Amino acid sequence: MSTPPGSLTLLLKVSRWRFWLYLAGTYLIGFTIGVRDLNLSLSGWFWLHFAYFTLPANLLLYGVNDLFDTDTDAANPKKTVREHLLASAERPFLVRAVSIAFLLTAALAAFQKTSEDRWMLALFVALSVFYSAPPVRFKARPFLDSLSNVLYAVPGFLGFQHASGQAVPWQAVAVACLWTSAMHLFSAIPDIGADRKAGLNTTATVMGHRASLVLCAVLWLVFAAIVMSLVAFRPYGAVLLVYPAIALALLFKADTMTGRVYWFFPLVNALVGMGAFFVVAFSK
Repeated sequence: MSTPPGSLTLLLKVSRWRFWLYLAGTYLIGFTIGVRDLNLSLSGWFWLHFAYFTLPANLLLYGVNDLFDTDTDAANPKKTVREHLLASAERPFLVRAVSIAFLLTAALAAFQKTSEDRWMLALFVALSVFYSAPPVRFKARPFLDSLSNVLYAVPGFLGFQHASGQAVPWQAVAVACLWTSAMHLFSAIPDIGADRKAGLNTTATVMGHRASLVLCAVLWLVFAAIVMSLVAFRPYGAVLLVYPAIALALLFKADTMTGRVYWFFPLVNALVGMGAFFVVAFSK
């Protein structure tokens, strides 16, 4: 059922409000890791960017996705059950809304304090737009589709730079790529049938259900091992093993179970992220 064009409800649905923490929470964690004085988190600068990574940034990311995914979304049952299938009457309003989100992003970039911060925000926009939009359309390029989802870690990189005034360590970039690639691949597994029907080539459609789960488990295991070594194997690090454990457990379940489990990941990621926040905050 379509949502009345021009409604806040439509914006919330298109921006996938369940997943807002994937961007806003990442900015919070990156900022917390980089900050030396937690009082800095009370500044307007922090809250401005935290707010941006809720509705505006997610609307830009997922709004572009919905505008360019009409063919694949029509064959995907989750768009009518769990998400929102964009109706033709809603497109003009969404185009305007996404344009406003882009202009807000451009304004925010103009007020960044360093060129490095501006480039980081520009990287987020470029990956968000060209994940779905031609001619690049990363989502239709196997393996690059998952790798390009480092975009979900970019807010964390920006938060770290804002708080520390330093560049993001390459180890953090590598770890982030591992986690986001695995998370993207996992999220694409339930869409294999719809994507194949629409002729969309993704890492998941190329590898298939089981092999994709194995690759998710390997990526998440390497991710967990690196993080655990960096935090001196503190108890929290072991919590990260929940990710490869879930992927491996699903190998012994019906294929449909992966799609069901995927919708619990916002909760899993929120709990793990909250743990990371408090571990870092109390170690300051």
